[in-house]
Amino acid sequence: MNPLFGLGQSLLLALDPERAHNLTIKTLELGLYPRCLVPDDARLRQTLCGLEFPNPVGIAPGFDKDAKVAAALLDMGFGFVEVGTLTPRPQPGNEAPRVFRSVEDRAVVNRLGFNNEGQAAALDRLQKGVPGIVGVNLGANKTSEDRIADYVEGVARMAPVASYLTVNISSPNTPGLRDLQAPKELAALLTKVEEARRALPGTRPPLFVKLAPDLADAALPEIVGIIQGSGADGIIVSNTTLARDGLTDRTLIAEPGGLSGRPLFARSTRMLAKVYKLTAGTMPLIGVGGIDSADAALAKIEAGASLVQMYTGLIFEGPDLIARIKRRLVQAVSEAHANSLAPLIGRRAEEWALKELQENAV
Repeated sequence: MNPLFGLGQSLLLALDPERAHNLTIKTLELGLYPRCLVPDDARLRQTLCGLEFPNPVGIAPGFDKDAKVAAALLDMGFGFVEVGTLTPRPQPGNEAPRVFRSVEDRAVVNRLGFNNEGQAAALDRLQKGVPGIVGVNLGANKTSEDRIADYVEGVARMAPVASYLTVNISSPNTPGLRDLQAPKELAALLTKVEEARRALPGTRPPLFVKLAPDLADAALPEIVGIIQGSGADGIIVSNTTLARDGLTDRTLIAEPGGLSGRPLFARSTRMLAKVYKLTAGTMPLIGVGGIDSADAALAKIEAGASLVQMYTGLIFEGPDLIARIKRRLVQAVSEAHANSLAPLIGRRAEEWALKELQENAV
């Protein structure tokens, strides 16, 4: 890593987490970030849902909530960016302080609550054009009386500027939102969302559904079956967790909210593998949760992900993590005597799906 960026990382970790995040966004807006000057290895390219991904490494929503720095993130070497979560109307989110981190555990707990400037503001920015794949993560307003209508509205408004759309029903920080993952509610939601997507003029963006890592194993087959039958194109596994597996920082354990970072890795990767097996590898999966090393990213691919996303890992590892992951994936492809990531995807899904977790929910 460039020593200057290493110094910047240390300074950011000395600040309040939300202030550090806002400063990072401002720095990117000013163009003060490391560019990726090396073309991606052709073996990392994939065509999924009609989209050409130059590499499988994306940044998860929550970082660029308001679509302010998507172009800069792509310039840093990400293969794709997912902005949001965006709600139909602006909302401030929950009361601060609402983000807590542990350097020791390489973990963050947040209870932000979909704080964003609203879809109209993001739409205006994205209409100016971004040279790459930009997904749009859709949510519902906290005070909405009809949350399904919020998702339908988001599809209609944001589809023209979205490479793909994500229905986010898995955040733990909007009361009652995760109830939409229950089979009956999920089926009703996806029926309405798919109707809205079919009504779009011209090209329709692919649709992904983002799940929580806290779903019971027994519930997964029905939930995955509903998603497969709905017309959705892929699944994102997973959002943050309410469990506190692997945390040692007692302060963080006591904070309500969604846990991300290294302690989420095993839980989210196990669920990813289970979903991969349920879909028999026929539906593209995006693996998210606890990627803070090149080997962790490779493990997500081997558990069944075609693409991966990270955010919390960057907080502790810095932007050099992007290049490290891509180098490791190229190495793995070479070791497999392959020309693409395809032989690596899901090759350890059976092993990951059988792993046991130590439950420690709060």
